[in-house]
Amino acid sequence: MTSFDTPPSRASRNAFAGLALAALLPLAACQTATNPATDLSRIDTAQGSAENIGSLSAVIQRTPNEPEAYNMRGAAYGRAGRYQDALKDFDKAISLNPRSPNTYANRALIHRYMGNNQQALADYNQAISLDPNYDTAYIGRAEIYRLSGRSADALADLERAIHLDTTDPRAYYRRGLLYQGSGQHQFAIEDFAKSISLSPDAPYGYNGRGLSYLAQGDDENAFSDFNTAIRLNDDLAESWANQALVYEKRGDKEKAAKSYARALQLDPEYMPARDGLARTRL
Repeated sequence: MTSFDTPPSRASRNAFAGLALAALLPLAACQTATNPATDLSRIDTAQGSAENIGSLSAVIQRTPNEPEAYNMRGAAYGRAGRYQDALKDFDKAISLNPRSPNTYANRALIHRYMGNNQQALADYNQAISLDPNYDTAYIGRAEIYRLSGRSADALADLERAIHLDTTDPRAYYRRGLLYQGSGQHQFAIEDFAKSISLSPDAPYGYNGRGLSYLAQGDDENAFSDFNTAIRLNDDLAESWANQALVYEKRGDKEKAAKSYARALQLDPEYMPARDGLARTRL
């Protein structure tokens, strides 16, 4: 089961590193009422396989009026990146059962992936109107608010989800990002720690917490978190760039340059790594 519906956007990742770089400038000069098994944000990536989609298509052939079958296949299409096919299946599921908050939340997530934020917001609102205790919908809507700069609305939705005793790590992770963005690093560290406890194999909480540690001047804990993030997934550019920040702050430009170079190899458009390499290349 994945912990986050999608990795942070490039804009979000640039913000993470930008926050840590600001500290370096002087030196550098669920618990829900619906079935979680059909919640796209919680379905394992493997469930987007052609084999699984084929199996779900066979189910639909046998029971063409079963809305959950379309919801499940839509989720699988979503995990496979087949967003238009996913939308068609969610539309069909909603036509068969217009009172499923889970299906609206799943369709909302696909709309968000496609950049259709207004449609996503409308679907999250509908999911919440059908089930005011649906934590996943609050968490999803909060992300739209957060990315559009509506931090107060995002915080309110995340706190609503947490008040509902959600076990979804995204609620704490994203609230941690809001605290981090406003400079409340101790609160951010506590939320990132909670997200890590709920999903210890996901690297994002470690990267987030590490940046707040770094902003507080706690290089050792920051370095430990960044290295853990790399150990969990060594294909994330931000983890290597974050590690490089610590090397750079310690004055080890050679190691910093190597880590920045690795980050750029993974994501040639990742500006914090590009800028960092320009500063540290010997």
